[in-house]
Amino acid sequence: VVINLGMLMKEVELRGSPSLAMILVNSFQLLYVADALWNEEAVLTTMDIVHDGFGFMLVFGDLAWVPFTYGLQAAFLVVHPQTLSSLGAAAIIALNGIGYYIFRKSNSQKNQFRRDPTHPNVARLETIATATGKRLLVSGWWGLVRHPNYLGDLLMALAWSLPC
Repeated sequence: VVINLGMLMKEVELRGSPSLAMILVNSFQLLYVADALWNEEAVLTTMDIVHDGFGFMLVFGDLAWVPFTYGLQAAFLVVHPQTLSSLGAAAIIALNGIGYYIFRKSNSQKNQFRRDPTHPNVARLETIATATGKRLLVSGWWGLVRHPNYLGDLLMALAWSLPC
């Protein structure tokens, strides 16, 4: 968010005001970060935290990979300004909204199941047993596609890149 905001300010310095493309990129990624902070308890049940633990990959990913790769769109827009039509912007906003909806709903369902499989929101969902004795969701969002949260992530990433 700080890197993106710095790029937005650089665009203002160069051109007098931020472009619609820059505003979209900043807004979409701010929503993603705010969502991670708001739903932090769900982040703490992910495979990265539970199984991989605190090591080089997590440190490198959080301190280098994520901030600088997520800032690439804003950096690109500073050097290569883009003009978006209202219709194009509306389509990109809709795509990000659909991606976010899929991402949030599927991750919330998975997190609720991990915390309390008897909760009324997830108790009716079908599961299969794994080799380790745990239960794997095979209905709801997880019955439609193997990783619906990744589908949402990919749709949002596409929406972040289309303004460029």
